[in-house]
Parts: sequence; structure tokens; C-alpha cells
Amino acid sequence: MGKKKQKVVLPPELPPEVLEEDIEVSDEDLQFVNENVDYAGFVSNLDTRSITKHVTRVADVKEDALESLYEKRLRKKQPNKEIDENAIEVHPVDALPVKTLDGKLYYRTVPKEIKKVESESNEGDATGQDMNVVKLTKAEKWAKLKKLRKEAKKQAKEEVQQTSQAEVLDEVKKDLSAEEANESKKYKLAELGMALLADPESNIKSLREMLEISKDGNKAIVVLGLKSLLAVFKDIIPGYRIRLPTEKEQEMKVSKEVKKMRLYESTLLSAYKAYVQRLIAIEQQTVYKRVSVRCICTLLAAVPHFNFRENLLAAVVRNISSRDDVVRNLCCASVKSLFINEGKHGGEATVEAVQMIAELVKTHNCQLHPDSIQVFMFLSFDEDLGKPRVSEVDNKSKNKKSKKRKGFEEPNHLPDNGKKKTRQEMMTKTREEVNADFKAASFSQDLSERRRMQSQTLSAVFQTFFRILKHAMKPTSEASSLLGASGSHPLLVPCLNGVGKFSHLIDLDFMADLMNCLRKLAGNGSKSEDLSENSSNYLTVSERLLCCIVAFKVMRNNLDALNVDLQDFFVQFYNLILEYRPGRDQGEVLAEALKIMLCNDRQHDMQRAAAFIKRLATFSLCFGSAESMAALVTIKHLLQKNVKCRNLLENDAGGGSVAGAIVKYQPYASDPNLSGALASVLWELNLLTKHYHPAVSTMASGISTMGTANNQVYHSIVSPQQAFKESSLEQESFVVSGDIKRSNNKRKRGNDTLSCVKVQPDVNLKDQPNENEVRKKLTEHFLLLRDITENQRLRGELDQTTLSLNLYEQYKKQKRKTRKIS
Repeated sequence: MGKKKQKVVLPPELPPEVLEEDIEVSDEDLQFVNENVDYAGFVSNLDTRSITKHVTRVADVKEDALESLYEKRLRKKQPNKEIDENAIEVHPVDALPVKTLDGKLYYRTVPKEIKKVESESNEGDATGQDMNVVKLTKAEKWAKLKKLRKEAKKQAKEEVQQTSQAEVLDEVKKDLSAEEANESKKYKLAELGMALLADPESNIKSLREMLEISKDGNKAIVVLGLKSLLAVFKDIIPGYRIRLPTEKEQEMKVSKEVKKMRLYESTLLSAYKAYVQRLIAIEQQTVYKRVSVRCICTLLAAVPHFNFRENLLAAVVRNISSRDDVVRNLCCASVKSLFINEGKHGGEATVEAVQMIAELVKTHNCQLHPDSIQVFMFLSFDEDLGKPRVSEVDNKSKNKKSKKRKGFEEPNHLPDNGKKKTRQEMMTKTREEVNADFKAASFSQDLSERRRMQSQTLSAVFQTFFRILKHAMKPTSEASSLLGASGSHPLLVPCLNGVGKFSHLIDLDFMADLMNCLRKLAGNGSKSEDLSENSSNYLTVSERLLCCIVAFKVMRNNLDALNVDLQDFFVQFYNLILEYRPGRDQGEVLAEALKIMLCNDRQHDMQRAAAFIKRLATFSLCFGSAESMAALVTIKHLLQKNVKCRNLLENDAGGGSVAGAIVKYQPYASDPNLSGALASVLWELNLLTKHYHPAVSTMASGISTMGTANNQVYHSIVSPQQAFKESSLEQESFVVSGDIKRSNNKRKRGNDTLSCVKVQPDVNLKDQPNENEVRKKLTEHFLLLRDITENQRLRGELDQTTLSLNLYEQYKKQKRKTRKIS
């Protein structure tokens, strides 16, 4: 057996050598190695012998054999073939040649394409080199890598600077382009709008382009587009309601003018529909809410006869009780314009608006803003619609009489009557056709149609009013759960005003129920205490006074046709005078109640009139000059009308000369007939003559003497409402005069008083306070007040903490006792 050839395995290529100078060991690396010594133990356990043996195993092989092995490996990678045409030899400068055993030298070849790429690329690009090209030394590689890194950093900085500059330029260009686009859109809107206003029939298709521009993302463009379309539609909308032709009408042959008109109307109607839908959709967004509501209200007020009125009216009524004052005022103004200008729409929009408001009140359970019902005050009703004209009644009676006479005179002419009947039928048919055409051409509505719309409007209005009154009569427990920002009954005051205004249109069958409802709301506490606790306790004094006023208005507007006793309202008003507070309640309502219930009444019972005179005199002592003037005007009116009540002005020891059935005056009596006011004296007038307001003092002195001076004649003619208004206006600019009153003993003290009067102005001028001192004293005063409030707050917190500690100690004691027992 021959010896086997020793198979030599070449060692793997060693990693590139790195100089010790290039190796950089940071402090973090050392710290990491020191902290993780356990993980670095595998280095000490390496088998260095096997590694060195594997590396140095070719030491026994001869050099020629080793070179032959390298040549074989090279031949395997690149077989000995003819040089390809596409390949070129590497330049001797770039790489050393390879010498074979035969002694021949040859250079490694590289394809032309790769060579071309390498020649065109940068010298430092080492990544694109082929593996067959001879590599550089380690030092050269590290130098090239450093250069590449530096160049990469420079390129990155340049790219960042270029990108930042490019982004800024792009943003500026975008802003400029956006501004230019917005300006162009604005000019486009102006051009289209002017063209439409100049010739709408030929430029009617421009409406769609304006609608597209109004859908832009910019807020200014949207607002401008909506307003431009509003101005255009207000101008070009015709004065009639557009009806699109049916299929049969479209199949018919028509002239060119009719086709052109149909195209114009259909395009206008489709654009108007899209505009209304756009407004209703934008109205939900808070940014465009005011603009959309303004456009809707303007359209509804300008063209209430046109198509899609129901959609506009629904949007207006939905926002009629909005929290935004601007939106609410716009909606209320548009509804008022509908009620006032019924000639534009013939009354149909009024019926729809009233019915929608009634439904809104029902759905929100009477918890709306008062302005939503206050618009009913602008409604107008024609009372003569239900009455037939006198001429029509006379004509009907004459026709009946003539027919009867003809029937008795000509009973035998039967054939002639047949011919006359046919002729009369033809005449009636032609007359009906002419009347129908005349009604269609004329703007005036039929009386029956107007009567129907007015009855629908009245039923919706009074249905709303009675619903509000019924809601106000609910107990406090039910009404308290519905409290809103404006109180439990925000619609009660406008409802009562509306009932008072339209009470003459209410059917007499409902009058009794209405008076009972008003009596309960006013607070009839004498007969039903439980009811007054539930209903009148959460109503204000002004609302209860208004209930009494409305009850008297209802009676007067129906010419006292109702047999209803108003004594309960007098009793309630007599008690409400004491509950009145100037700052809390409305003085105008009190003055109106004094005028309607006491001054405008034809006659009063003597006991009742005396009771009101006495209570109003006491009332005028306690409140301001405006309320005092209204009360004194009412007192004078009652004294002039009831002569026997002037006995209250007499200064008897036991009271007035006419005491009546009750000998002693009862000031706390709830019923004016049981107060016994005739047994008292108006001593309050003596105090009122010294009132600080000159008008009140002169009025009181005039009543006490019942004189007829010029001022008194004027005030006797003036109503309590006028006196209240004049005194409230005077009170704003009125300043109490501080005149020095001289003593009656002029002989003894005349010189002293004169000296006092002369010296006082000088003293006032000298002793004017310094502003700095006043400011200092005021700061000290307010600092003291602040310290007092802070002290009170701290004491309250201390009391709470002590109370909680005491409770905790008691809890501990109880827990210990329970443990001992268990």
C-alpha cells in the first residue's frame, strides 16, 4: 500500500490587520467590561493550541507545493480560457501580476462595463469594486473610509440645508399661490355676480360655478360666496312660485321662448335648491352658523312666496330660541317680518310659522326663550272676515224674492222655461270660468281661504297659550325638575301679554276656564291654601300682578259679558302690594295694575276703596319716589271718585267720621272689605309732605288739602303709569338739595344764620380732602374688610375640621364598645 497523500486544507483568510493607533477604547467600553466580567470569561477559556495548530499546519508543506495549491484555487475561480473580448487587463499600476510555475506573468481581467463604471465613479468609492480587483492596504482603506465619512457628512449638511431652503420656498410659494388663488376666486365671484345681475337669463349657468366656489376650504371665500349668492338670488328670483312642467307638458311642442323660459326656471330652481341645502348643512357648524342663519333669515324675509319656503322656515324656527343673541334676534326679526308683511305670501307662511312654533313649545315642554312667543304679539287678525257683507245679504234676499214672484206669475210656460234654464246654465258656467281666471290672475285671496287660514292661526296661537298656562299650574315638585336658565316658567309673561291682547277673539265658552286658571295662578290663598302653595309660591310678584291685569283685560274686552266676580283678584292685589319690592319686581307692572284695577274701574265699594287708599299711603312711605308718585296719583283718583272716603283726611281722635261696620282698623287683614280702613286717618300724608323729592311732597300736600293748583291739575289727569315713568326718569338725574334751614326766631339768631351761610362755602373750599389721604384710608378700610372675610373663612374651616375630629372620636368610641360587647 502506498502512502496516502496528505490533504492540505488552507487556513481561512485572516481579518484585516488594524493598527494599534487606530484602535480607540472609550471609557464606556472599559466600564462595560468591568461591570460584565462574568460574561467575558469565555476569552480565557479559548483553546489557543487548536487555533495555532490550524493556522500553522501548513508549515511542513514546501513552498512549491503551497504555491501550486494557491494556483489551483485561482484556476478554479477563473479557468484558463481565452481572454474574452469584453474583458480587459488590469493596468500594472492598479495591481501586481501573477507568476505561474512556468514563469509566465498575467494580469487579472475585469469586464469592460465594470471598468467603465469604476473609471466614471469617484476614486474613493470602494463599495463598487469587484472582488477580483486587488484590495488596498489597511491604512489606505482607513484613510479612504475617513474621507468618505467626512464627505458624507458634508453632503448630508448640504442636503439638509438645501431641503430646508426648498421647504421654506415651497411653503412661501404655496402661501403666495393660495393668496393668488383666493384673490382670483374673489374676482371670479364678483364677475359672475355682476354678469348675473346684468343679464340673468343668458348667464344663469354661472350659478353652479358660484356654488362650487362657495364650497372652498377657506372661510373668507365661503362667507363671500354665500353672501354673493344671497344678493344674486334676492335680485333674480321672480315674484311667483316656479312649477316645473310635467312629463306630458314636456312632450308637447312649444315655442323657443317657452323652452328658453323653462330652461331658465329649472336651472334657477336647481341652483336655489342646492344653495338652501348648503345653508342648512353649514348651519350645524359653529364657524358658519351666524352667516348661514343670516342668509336664511334674509331669504325668508325677502322671498317668502318662493319655493323651499318650508325648509327655510323650519331652520328659522329651530333657532328661534337659540342661546346666541345674534342668531335669536335674526330669527325673531324674520318671523316678525312674515307676520307683518302678509301681502308677500298671502298668509300661508304665517300659518306655517305659528304651527311650527306651537310644535316647538310642545316638544320642549314650555322651556324656551321668551322671545320665541313674544313674536305672536305682531300677529294681526281681521275681525270682519267672519261677517258677511251687507250687499251680499241684500242681493241674496232680492234674488229669492224675484224667484218667488216669477214662479207664481209664469206657471204655464214650460218650454220657454227649459230654454231659459239651458241659457242660464251656460251663463253660470262662463261666469264661473271668468271668476276663476280673475282669481288666478289677481293677487287678492278668496275670503273663504283667508277665513280658513285665520282660524288655523288662531287655533295654533291659543293652543300654545293654554298649554303654557296649564304648564304653569303644575305643582312645584313637577315644575322644579324642568327648571332652566330663565326660571321654571320663562314663557308665562309673554303668554299673559298675548292673552290680554287677543282676548276679544277667544270664544265665550272658554272664558270661564280661562278666568279660573288666572285666578289660580294669581294665588287665591283664601279658599285653596294647598293650591296656592303649589302654584303661586314659585311665581314672582310681577307674574301674579300680570295675571290680575289680564283677568281685568279679558272682562273689559268682552264688554263685561261674563258674569264673573272679580273680588278674588282685588283681594290678591291688596295682598301683593305688601309683597312688592322695588329692586326685585317690575314697577311698570305695578303701575299698570293700579291704572287698570283701581283707576279705570267704574265704581268701587266704599270699604274697598278706603282700604286701598290706606294701604297705598303706607306703601308710599316705604319705597322710592317713582312708586310713591304712582301710589299718590291712584290715591287722589280714588278720593276724587269716592267722596265719602275723604273723611280719612279728618283728624278725629277715634278715626274717620264714617267708621262703617268695623269700628277698628285691621292693618293685617287679607280682605280689603274686612280691614275697616274707614276708621283710620291718613296720617302718612303728613310725613309725605316732608319727602326729599319735591314732586312727592307737593303731591302729598295737595291730597291732604285737595287743592287745585297747576301742578295738581296736571297730576290728576296723569295716569299712574305716566307718573311712574316721569318720576323714574327724573330720579336718574335728581340730586337731593342740602339747603340750610333757617330758624323761625329771626330776631335773636338772624345774624348767626347769615354768618353761617356766608362762611360755609369758604370752609368747604378749604377743607377739601386730599386724594392721597382718601386713597390711603380706602385701602386700609378694604384691607380690613378682606382680613375679616379671610378670618371668617379660616374660622369656618377650623369649625369643620374640629367637627370632623369629634365625629371620628365618637366613631372610635362606638367601635370600642361594640368590640367589648362582642
